[in-house]
Amino acid sequence: MDKYLGSYTIPRYPVYVISKGRADCCLTANFLLEDGCPFHIVIEPQERSEYEKHYDPSLLLDLPFKNLGQGSIPARNWVWAHSKAAGAERHWILDDNIRKMERRYKGQRIRCEAGIALHHCEEFVERYSNIAVAGLNYSMFCPEGSQAPPFALNVHVYSCLLIRNDLEQRWRGRYNEDTDLCLQVLSAGLCTVLFNAFLIFKVATMTMKGGNADELYKGDGRLKMARSLERRWPGVVETKRRFRRPQHVVKWNSFNTPLQRRDDLDWRAIKEARPTMHLIEVEEIQSEAMRQLKHDYDAG
Repeated sequence: MDKYLGSYTIPRYPVYVISKGRADCCLTANFLLEDGCPFHIVIEPQERSEYEKHYDPSLLLDLPFKNLGQGSIPARNWVWAHSKAAGAERHWILDDNIRKMERRYKGQRIRCEAGIALHHCEEFVERYSNIAVAGLNYSMFCPEGSQAPPFALNVHVYSCLLIRNDLEQRWRGRYNEDTDLCLQVLSAGLCTVLFNAFLIFKVATMTMKGGNADELYKGDGRLKMARSLERRWPGVVETKRRFRRPQHVVKWNSFNTPLQRRDDLDWRAIKEARPTMHLIEVEEIQSEAMRQLKHDYDAG
């Protein structure tokens, strides 16, 4: 690691990592621990002994069921209920195959502490009254040197989501649960926000053991997934062949609800505020572009 952005801030809302069959390779838990970000790993009870070999038992939350064959949906709804019962207004829910979080800064992707990334996303979300779901985009969709706005409005949010707990909608079905939840809240006249200013570096689907690969993706699973979403959202979703495989395609431009600013905030102070983040060199920088960026940052 030769570039780093952080200051040990922790998120306001509880963070949950749902994990199955990855006690020895729960990547998300590993980087959250490294970053000092509080979280819980949500597991099925029969796997507790394996997870306790790698993580403190206090980090583990046991689900009240096991091997339902319904993918992650039951676990996601359990997390929702758990956070709501704890009195939280929102909750973070993360997949277990995320290696790190990054900050996009002047065209570069810089390793960023999880607490910093999640906290600043929370601050943005809290300024508006109608954001139902928000989250961080994948690094692969924002390559270094590319142009992208700080966030995209009313689109999909995958793998790292901040969800408002008072929503009527819930996770449902068996396939494409992230896309379906976003479509549910958008159809209800609410907004989703996908951050490009902060990113997650996620391992590609089906490249790790465990998770939903065995239950959902085997055989013609991808075609079934795409078709099921198309049937649930006719006219909004269609199935096409992309990336050499069946893929659902969503008409996100069907949703154009604008963000609604809260009227109890001082928006002038918000505009003048500056994030409390610092660019720190932890090893000798190899990239010329990053050396120049660090030089300019230090020069003020």
